[in-house]
Amino acid sequence: MSWTEYWNADNPTYVSDRHKTAHYEAIARDIAAHLPGAMARVVDYGCGEALFADKVADACGHLYLCDAAPRVRERLAQRYGGRGNISVIDPEQFAQLERAGVDLIVVTSVVQYLSAAETARLLALAREKLGPAGQLVLADVVPRDISPLGDAVELLRFAAANGFLLAAIGGLARSYFSGYRRIRQEAGFLQLQEDEVLAMLKAAGFAARRHRPNVGHNARRMTFVATPSR
Repeated sequence: MSWTEYWNADNPTYVSDRHKTAHYEAIARDIAAHLPGAMARVVDYGCGEALFADKVADACGHLYLCDAAPRVRERLAQRYGGRGNISVIDPEQFAQLERAGVDLIVVTSVVQYLSAAETARLLALAREKLGPAGQLVLADVVPRDISPLGDAVELLRFAAANGFLLAAIGGLARSYFSGYRRIRQEAGFLQLQEDEVLAMLKAAGFAARRHRPNVGHNARRMTFVATPSR
């Protein structure tokens, strides 16, 4: 099974509805903080269910929700079909967007599910799609010193702050025996150090820096802000 097949199926990613809501609310808030202007053309690449994408769309010109999983795109189309400034696209359609026609690309919690070569290709494609003043936000990158146990600790902190601690404890116990653990071993889980990410961004034609805090709840993971090199 590939990661795309995994995300295309129903799986216990979130321990409760409250977890899911809090997660996507935090992501939308963090994306909105990076918007360059009210008329910006924005791509949320690997967006997942994007429950609060309407809040982002309210603050920008056009929002492209890009996801590789067909079932995820179907749900997004049902949820946002009435919004004229939201388009649901797949990665192939992202590759067909106008060159230098995008102002902001946000890639959150995606790199770990790609190979190093796939990540390099995505960064090069993002560089092609961004305008001269555009910005790439590469977020939730997992460094090598974070283990599944470390991620669990961060989840429990997030859960305690958002009212689903008991559900999180039960969910972590279930996840140990879930398909996620198995596919992580079989399909791979890319972890990169800060200097490696900066080198990859430079090779793709970006000037980049690490940005704190990370997008999302896990403070130990990394976010990078990159602009096209001149």
